[in-house]
Amino acid sequence: MLHTGVAGVSSLAGQHEVRLRDDLSTVSRTEELTALSDAYSAHNYHPMPIVIAEAEGAWVTDVDGRRYLDMLAAYSALNFGHRHPRLIAAARRQLDQVTLVSRAFDHDQFGPLCAELAELAGMEMVLPMNTGAEAVETGIKTARKWAYEVKAVPAGQAVIIAFEGNFHGRTTTIVSFSSDEEARASYGPYTPGFRLVPYGDLDALAAAMRAAGGACAAVLVEPIQGEAGVIVPPPGFLAGVRQLCTDHGALMIADEIQSGLGRTGSTFACEHEAVRPDIYLLGKALGGGIVPVSAVVSSRSVLGVFRPGQHGSTFGGNPLACAVAREVIAMLRTGEFQRRSAILGAQMHGRLAELPRTAVAEVRGRGLWAGVEFTRLSGRAVCERLAGLGVLAKDTHGKSIRLAPPLVITEGDLHWAIDRIEEAVGA
Repeated sequence: MLHTGVAGVSSLAGQHEVRLRDDLSTVSRTEELTALSDAYSAHNYHPMPIVIAEAEGAWVTDVDGRRYLDMLAAYSALNFGHRHPRLIAAARRQLDQVTLVSRAFDHDQFGPLCAELAELAGMEMVLPMNTGAEAVETGIKTARKWAYEVKAVPAGQAVIIAFEGNFHGRTTTIVSFSSDEEARASYGPYTPGFRLVPYGDLDALAAAMRAAGGACAAVLVEPIQGEAGVIVPPPGFLAGVRQLCTDHGALMIADEIQSGLGRTGSTFACEHEAVRPDIYLLGKALGGGIVPVSAVVSSRSVLGVFRPGQHGSTFGGNPLACAVAREVIAMLRTGEFQRRSAILGAQMHGRLAELPRTAVAEVRGRGLWAGVEFTRLSGRAVCERLAGLGVLAKDTHGKSIRLAPPLVITEGDLHWAIDRIEEAVGA
């Protein structure tokens, strides 16, 4: 008989709990918790069979006591490592004060965060949100509103140009301009107003902007495409995007949610080409691996288009998030983490370049961020081998893996991890 309602759910949960208890003598804690996740969570992820219970710095420990070196850092959300003492202290101080007031009221962390983040980015205004996808959605709304109210694009005709291979999030609007059918399929009808061109192709971008005419509101670009496999564009590409946006009176929006805040050896990846976009989209590391924090950072002439009631978020810019993000900004101001990424990143790429070409087709990246593409092995197979050797990494797009260790990783631990990669690919 099919049970419904709360009682039915409790009954099913109880039956599952009994089965788990009966199997305790034959299964590990990892297997037990994995079975529970499989039974009760939607299967929108296919995680490695590892259940983490503790973490500090660049290392994590699973529920069965096994230790792993984290070479993923939550897709750059953990640039400063797990539980960095400065960030934990900032969070604890704020937890003892106030954690949420909504934007109906101000609080003592909000103004300072906006001022400090604007200064870090060389901009004038900040609109805080929570997740990276929220920042992208807010950037899209900003560009369209600016196009209609400042550039005088006819209503409903604004065009935003993005790039094939992009990953900007998973909302309905964002997947509407994804070229990844796995992320996009079965979510239509899709949001109009976007055009895609090949990543790194300035001629194609110029043609698309000409075709859009005066309706081109913005170009949305990742300085390095992370989800696609850490794809670095050709030299001069970002500078070329900047020039085309200037020539066509369109906004350059740089999605630095993964690439920004020290990951590539500079505060922002755009800085490698001395480019300043019109809008930065930031997230992940801004929350210090503690709370979700994202932001749109721009000039007064762009973000100034918003008026009360036209956009908002209950949790965006909350006191706890602001306190943690302010400490992140203070840490970045020292330049220590950018230098570590540049120095250790050079070592990492030097070692990865020595992997045998019979096993490795290509190594890409910048700073402490690399994509390694294999000739025969799948990325998943390599990640499974690495996990067995005590290293955590993530596969992407078939035969590639991503490496993005915390910027606090020691030189010795970094070389130990690359030794394990050599072992995993049979070097």
